[in-house]
Amino acid sequence: MIESNASAKPLRTMLYVPANKEEWIRKAPQYGADAIILDLEDSVSLEQKPLAREIVSRVVPELASSGVAVIVRVNDLRTGMTGDDVSFAVNKGLYGISLPMTTGPEDVRELDRLISRQEDLKNILSHRVLIDPGLETATAIRSAYQIGLASDRVAHMGVGGGRGGDVARALGFRWTPEGTETLFIRSKVLLDSRAAGVPYPVTGLWQDIADKEGLKKFAIHSRNLGYTGMAVIHPSHVSIVNEIFSPTVEEISEWVGIIEAMNHARSSGRAAVSYNGSMVDIAHEKTAKEMLQLARELGLFSE
Repeated sequence: MIESNASAKPLRTMLYVPANKEEWIRKAPQYGADAIILDLEDSVSLEQKPLAREIVSRVVPELASSGVAVIVRVNDLRTGMTGDDVSFAVNKGLYGISLPMTTGPEDVRELDRLISRQEDLKNILSHRVLIDPGLETATAIRSAYQIGLASDRVAHMGVGGGRGGDVARALGFRWTPEGTETLFIRSKVLLDSRAAGVPYPVTGLWQDIADKEGLKKFAIHSRNLGYTGMAVIHPSHVSIVNEIFSPTVEEISEWVGIIEAMNHARSSGRAAVSYNGSMVDIAHEKTAKEMLQLARELGLFSE
């Protein structure tokens, strides 16, 4: 069996679009997000969900053909609607399913089974649809490592913690722009994701649409922690977040320089070398190579 998350790719931005708004969905690719999340959950009323599912079933292949990663956020398993959501969502080109209100590893395994059934029924290449578990409860945040290990489809996972949302209610924190109240959980889930082999951890969104400076600070801090991208709720946020989660020209130049310096050091029998005033060795070379690969996948570097 192919390891599902081996086909994952870095997603700097994941733009939410209500799945019942077909006009909005068709405009979404123009904003430059790496992924579009078609939301069947909170942004769609109960009465509109059948329409939203029908739209999703039609637009997934179309959007995928444009090169954008298409993710569908389904309703959580406690609603009894997840199976119907998945049956309409799983179509050729679907990149992943986002599962809200994940409570533990069994939720992920159940979603894996639902996806596999649809792949079989529709003769879609097996085990390619990925999973992004939504960690919005205290139980899920505490169990993040086990959730990350529950299926090899898990490719993106993280936690945010906006003002007054599910995570704030679950933990009881008071939101601040500085984010110190969520620093522990964001760091803890990032560590759990990496330890579980989740290749591209993504964090939560910035809710204040007009506060671009706050968005920048949150995105920079998330990138500094180790996240590779974040979800966004407004098209105006996409370019800002894309830039912050993209390697800079200076970073790319440094990584290339480290690799060249180490190649030169080895040719003269050394295992470490001074580069730009710092000592670097094979550990730094490995990091440079990994980061250059990330830049390649984002289309920012070529040989």
